[in-house]
Amino acid sequence: MVVLAVHNRYQARGGEDASHEAKVQMLTSAGHIVHELEFDNANIRSAPKVALQASWNAVAHDKITAEIESLRPDVLDVDNFFPLASPSIYYAASHRGLPIVQTLHNYRLICPGSTLFRNGAVCEDCVGSRMPWRGAVHGCYRQSIPASLAVTAMLTVHNLLATWEKRVNVFVVLTEFCRQKFIEGGLPAELIAVKPNFVQTDLGPGSGDASYALYAGRLTEEKGILSLLEAWKDVRGGTLVVIGDGPLAPEVKRAAETCQSIKYLGSLPANDARELMGRARVLVFPSIWYECMPMVIIESFSRGTPVIANRLGSMECLIGDGDNGWLVDPANPASLGEALSTVFATPEKPASMRPAARATFEANYTAKRNHQLLMEIYDRAGVRHRRN
Repeated sequence: MVVLAVHNRYQARGGEDASHEAKVQMLTSAGHIVHELEFDNANIRSAPKVALQASWNAVAHDKITAEIESLRPDVLDVDNFFPLASPSIYYAASHRGLPIVQTLHNYRLICPGSTLFRNGAVCEDCVGSRMPWRGAVHGCYRQSIPASLAVTAMLTVHNLLATWEKRVNVFVVLTEFCRQKFIEGGLPAELIAVKPNFVQTDLGPGSGDASYALYAGRLTEEKGILSLLEAWKDVRGGTLVVIGDGPLAPEVKRAAETCQSIKYLGSLPANDARELMGRARVLVFPSIWYECMPMVIIESFSRGTPVIANRLGSMECLIGDGDNGWLVDPANPASLGEALSTVFATPEKPASMRPAARATFEANYTAKRNHQLLMEIYDRAGVRHRRN
């Protein structure tokens, strides 16, 4: 199979970039021919010009057209089109009868800010609106009203044109929660398939022999790091190891300086982080927004390490409370501290969960299983019908 894989890279590398790279590697390893066409936000020189191109980028349209005519691919597989590729690429492909599969790694199609998160809490003000003007008024994209107006214009134009319904064959979402949220937002249910992220390199189960809880991720408000630091004040008997960087790094450093049971390691190479993950008693994931598919959770499961997370959004799809981890009440900050206290007071409980955590990974999040799901999605998009 010949796949034309399109991705618009972010200025700061994130999970979507890693997911795109893993998918390309998986497809190549399985014997498919993958041609990548990437757009990079690092090349942005004029914000106003990019804002105007977000709805329709003629240069991107022409690039896709040339690639299709030259490579004759069987499918256009898109991870991120915003802002440089723009929905113009859908029209270039559909006009040539090429099936289109679009993965939705965030909530951009139903939220100008893409996160369904505003002012420290979940926000669904624009869900279901064909003209999401509230996102512009609140400056939800990059905390800028002009930039948010551009995103709102893009969504409004393509909602009115029915671009999503008429041009894309299959939308891929990462969890059933995301599927339901996009249906609420107006996407037709029959166009949406669920395929999670996966772990490309499996290091196998870890030992879980260390007496620490691990936080690994961006140090930002929506990730819940401040809630974790507050909850940790009531935990006794263990250590909290924090890996990551971000705008709240100074607060984490101060906490580590004043509390001997908090160790802040900053950013680490991925393999080093996974080694620590394998030895951790538990991974703590205190995020307070509707995460789509946190890679760190399935990486933790791959090491056999159970997870504590808020009972919120996709986390309920990934974690079985009392099976491969714990789900705590995001409205009750004390519940996180109570769960962590249980982990250190009764170490046999997290130890007993390790086989279930590993089994969850093996059943759902391996590269082999992901390839199988992607081939089913390509079939659903009409790829094999077109090849015949």
